[in-house]
Amino acid sequence: MPDFPTLAKLAEDLESGRTTSRKLVEACIARIADPAGEGQRAFIHVDKDAALATADAMDALRRVKAAPSPYAGIPVSIKDLFDIRGQTTRAGSRALDDSDPAEHDAPAVARLRHAGFVVIGRTNMTEFAYSGIGINPHYGTPKGAWNRAEGHVPGGSSSGAAVSVLDGMAHGALGTDTGGSCRIPAAYNGIVGYKPTQRRVPLDGSVPLSFSLDSIGPLARSVSCCAILDAVLANEPIVPLKPRPVKGMRLAVPTTIALDDLDAAVAETFERALKTLADHGAAIERIEMTEFHDIGPMNAKGGFAAAESYAWHRYLITAKGDVYDPRVSVRIMRGEAQSAADYIDLLNERRSLIARVNGRIAPYDALVLPTTANTPPKISDLADDKAFTTQNLRALRNCTLINMIDGCAISLPAHREGDVPVGLMLAGAGGSDRRIFELAAGMEAVIRV
Repeated sequence: MPDFPTLAKLAEDLESGRTTSRKLVEACIARIADPAGEGQRAFIHVDKDAALATADAMDALRRVKAAPSPYAGIPVSIKDLFDIRGQTTRAGSRALDDSDPAEHDAPAVARLRHAGFVVIGRTNMTEFAYSGIGINPHYGTPKGAWNRAEGHVPGGSSSGAAVSVLDGMAHGALGTDTGGSCRIPAAYNGIVGYKPTQRRVPLDGSVPLSFSLDSIGPLARSVSCCAILDAVLANEPIVPLKPRPVKGMRLAVPTTIALDDLDAAVAETFERALKTLADHGAAIERIEMTEFHDIGPMNAKGGFAAAESYAWHRYLITAKGDVYDPRVSVRIMRGEAQSAADYIDLLNERRSLIARVNGRIAPYDALVLPTTANTPPKISDLADDKAFTTQNLRALRNCTLINMIDGCAISLPAHREGDVPVGLMLAGAGGSDRRIFELAAGMEAVIRV
């Protein structure tokens, strides 16, 4: 795969005149249109004319020293879950084909535009964001980074988002993460994905999966790229990211659930990364997280995702259930059987879980664990529903632990060049976003050695 530049490098090139926004956008559009590439499956809609017009406007502003940010003119992709003014938001489904075009940009989209980023198009996704695998029967499934001749899944639900960054069809991507939907596709494609503390980025203007768990985050090529995009999305100042030295980091590896049933390549890569961190002076302690045992029973009836998605979908699925992906609709319909008492119990149990976990992890800088239990499965191996369900649960399991504790987390590529992609996840309690970025920036340069 080509080695595409980071946002910082692109900003330098724009400022120096070595490139223009027009050139960047034209190059992205050409990659999307390449019949030999994944663009036709990674994107649901490409807004070519508007993107080129915006690029010209950013170039004109830069010439008169009026660019809204150093990153003005850089093309980014938007997951099809978000409202873009004048466009229909389909959420990767055919059930919303006849919906009215959005009257306003979602706040997350508006903030990217305000910083001068160029919206290149809407990326493909798992229908209604309901899986960690990334397969979409309506718009096709983009092949992930690993062994494209065979065709392995891209991860989901932000599947097209990850592939757009991987293949240089965009230089950053807007995704969502309810149980790993930024981190899983990042791990499967050897890029970086970030799930922020939920409350930092407004959910308005996006089709919900779970009001309680949904988070809006970036996928990009480096930790610093994700930190830049995260600051824009959270409407915070973009400040230089200072990597923390690995020496002296206090890291906890949860041995409960998170290390169970790992693919051999995941286990080997993870242990090698831990050894490398320890060799560089990190203090690593393996700890039991007995609280994680509570999460399975909490999700036994479908959990928040089933209850809250059913509340949103119940009329639409009655009218148009025949056009839903059956693997999605069956999971949504689990919410029909949950009672109000079940849901209230969930809310109370989660509050208790968050408090107990936060107390346990307080002495450490972060948790460190594999992003997924599995490596990217072959698309053809998932035609069977049982195989799909097994691999989907293995993809989601570790990431879901962090959403349930209202935490923040980043997935870093930990594999060596040429090996199957494996992600290392660094996670902390809600509100520790900046610390997670600093730790991840320190680790990034060493863990793939």
